[in-house]
Amino acid sequence: MAEIVSTVTEIEAAIEKLSSEEQTEIAGWLNSRLIAETPAMLAALDEGIRSLEEKGGREYTREQLDQKVRQWAGA
Repeated sequence: MAEIVSTVTEIEAAIEKLSSEEQTEIAGWLNSRLIAETPAMLAALDEGIRSLEEKGGREYTREQLDQKVRQWAGA
């Protein structure tokens, strides 16, 4: 266990030395591996894009967006 913590600590320290752009790139890389694309997620994204195109960019409150994300994520 100590070896894993040491490795994670070293990785964290190395990431903190990166520029904000490089950290953003690392975050995107990690997210792409941690969040599996599912047919339901892709369908929800397609539906959202279609909805935006049809409604001309409807505005939502933060609460509405939180609710939609939970709904799309199946939470």
